[in-house]
Amino acid sequence: MEQHYKLFRVRELADNDEDFIGALAQAFLEEVPEDAERLKKAVAEKDYYTAYQAAHKMKPTVDLFELGVLDILIEVQDWGKFEKRDLDITNQLEVVLNAVDLATNEIKSDFNL
Repeated sequence: MEQHYKLFRVRELADNDEDFIGALAQAFLEEVPEDAERLKKAVAEKDYYTAYQAAHKMKPTVDLFELGVLDILIEVQDWGKFEKRDLDITNQLEVVLNAVDLATNEIKSDFNL
């Protein structure tokens, strides 16, 4: 439990309300993997605007669940925002996607979702 994500800030936000914590975990599972897939597709297609939007949308939840990749996600976001055509963002994207996958699987297991 909590190997690839942390609940400290989630618990603080929820004031230790277990139902609310569960609802936040469910929201993570509904939103973040879908946004990560959209980000992956946007980077592959060099769709800078969509990459920026997806990364920007993911930031608060990735930060709240402390996946440990917020700074890297911001690099991917900025790649899209500033259309950094001369930068290969593939490695950073893979780090973010891997963190999301690991956290998603662990949250599903930990919360029986």
